[in-house]
Amino acid sequence: MSTGPTLLILGGTGGARALAQVVAEAGITALYSYAGRTNSPEPMPLPTRIGGFGGPEGLARYIRETGITHVVDATHPFAVQMSLNAIDACRITETPLVALTRAAWRAVDGDVWIHAPDMAGAVAALDTDPQRVFLAIGRKDIGRFRAQPQHHYLLRLVDPPHSAPPLPNHDIIVDKGPFTEASDQALLAEHRIDLVVSKNSGGSGARAKIDAARTLGLPVLMVDRPPLPDRDEVHEIGAVLDWLGHSGTERGV
Repeated sequence: MSTGPTLLILGGTGGARALAQVVAEAGITALYSYAGRTNSPEPMPLPTRIGGFGGPEGLARYIRETGITHVVDATHPFAVQMSLNAIDACRITETPLVALTRAAWRAVDGDVWIHAPDMAGAVAALDTDPQRVFLAIGRKDIGRFRAQPQHHYLLRLVDPPHSAPPLPNHDIIVDKGPFTEASDQALLAEHRIDLVVSKNSGGSGARAKIDAARTLGLPVLMVDRPPLPDRDEVHEIGAVLDWLGHSGTERGV
């Protein structure tokens, strides 16, 4: 009789944390891994590792050495390299893989979206007269926008930056979501924002700024998600549990 799966959750998102909680409560043997980019990560109810694996070969080696039978990619939709590594490593080791993803946002009546295919396209789209820009993209890509120094940028970061961003005109707010539409409306109004720049992260936790921009009639420069090879994807935790029960190994639940 099978002892059940040994699951590896590639995490770092709210959905991944919720999945870890459900998996722990269900008694499923699992490990949780994340990149460790925040200073004060929330504790997980599962054994946890922090940091990279060393590319797809390193992840494949980890899967073999730890006896992983199933992998859930619950990383951020823009963590494209980790997702590519997971696809390759699971192919190499013949390990079942599913992605727990957030459904992408779609424009609704009242939205004024300007689409950019990637972050380079977003930078190019800001080749305009000076504006007050809410740069709601996280810290990784902030440096790209030094190419458009004419704007005043508002940055909202989870942790204080280790060094000053390379933007001549900016304000920094250190805060952690989820945020509400009302609070983001107040933020955009207080800082007299003309334009919101956002990744199409999907989900509800980061959507408040999009709803606030619609209510205030502000345009949103929306960075489209990076393309990935075909893979199994689900949007609900229950679907992950169903997948575990039909991927060649019985669950002990």
